Amino acid sequence: MAQINKPNTYFNSVLYTGNGSTQSITGVGFQPDFVWIKGRSYIEDHMLQNSISGSTKTLRSNSDGVEYTPTGGLSSFDADGFSMGSDVAMNKSGENLVSWNWLAGGTAVSNTQGSITSNVSANTTSGFSVVSYTGNGTTVSTVGHGLGVKPSMIMVKNRDTAGKYWTIYTSYGTANSHIYLNETLAQATYVGYWNNTEPTSSVFTIGNDVNNFVNGSTNNFIAYCFAEKKGFSKFGSYTGNGSTDGTFVYTGFKPAFVMIKRSSSTGNWELLDNKRDIDNPVGHLLEANNSGAESDLSASHTPLDFLSNGFKLRNSSLTGDTNINLSGSTYIYMAFAEQPLVGTNNIPATAR
Repeated sequence: MAQINKPNTYFNSVLYTGNGSTQSITGVGFQPDFVWIKGRSYIEDHMLQNSISGSTKTLRSNSDGVEYTPTGGLSSFDADGFSMGSDVAMNKSGENLVSWNWLAGGTAVSNTQGSITSNVSANTTSGFSVVSYTGNGTTVSTVGHGLGVKPSMIMVKNRDTAGKYWTIYTSYGTANSHIYLNETLAQATYVGYWNNTEPTSSVFTIGNDVNNFVNGSTNNFIAYCFAEKKGFSKFGSYTGNGSTDGTFVYTGFKPAFVMIKRSSSTGNWELLDNKRDIDNPVGHLLEANNSGAESDLSASHTPLDFLSNGFKLRNSSLTGDTNINLSGSTYIYMAFAEQPLVGTNNIPATAR
């Protein structure tokens, strides 16, 4: 498998300050297909936009609500970032925000590899695709994802009907396993989501889902599909040890972004990156499942360190440490690279 040597051409985080008016955010380095925005210094929803739904349409990772068009939200995806209006969740005057940005494949194409025709924007190099499809509600079906390899994680959201959770497949569980992004619940099993069927290199399966979380008659869905790529992304699980000499998680690269969730029990989805913490320890926490402001725990605690080849848990006494490093608990994670451990120029990544 070829290694990606410039990860920031496919994923990048950008910090900015809101102005309460209109502004264009630059420095992404590419025209993004998926933009995830969160206010850091104030309480507001997470705002998730993609190039298939269109820049003006938003879903919230901390909500089971429908896709909507916020007044003054994103207006366009641009060559080096995105533009927006005065929406307070994305652009509150004087407040600090972060955007996490992924490159897919640009303009979507029709995909007929599954029994349901999907629209797909896929980047097979970086292993990321945005997929839209319409459910049929009662029939086990397949949906083409366009990656050419089996996804390690799939995040699905019903765009049309309120009260429908973000439902996630991860390869670190059974084919019936799921976990909810907008909730603290543990990983569980239900045959109706994935029909006890692992995704393949071309499709993922949706079952007869009475909840309409991944399949509902005439409902429109969006799916974010991720496949592991050497030097760029890693998806996996680890067991916490409750120690300051915490579990080391090997990724094969210096992380730029890590999302962690305790899967064996309840816990928040912790979001960490290399822009809000440019040095170790990494302790500025946002949580995908809630609207709270950023917690800065780096001064008094050390949640974890980003290293040249992975990340290491460092805390045993942090309040709420059950979210990251409780002894004996199982955690799932997704990580994207700042720099591979060794590139084709044979220059190793350096520790922080």
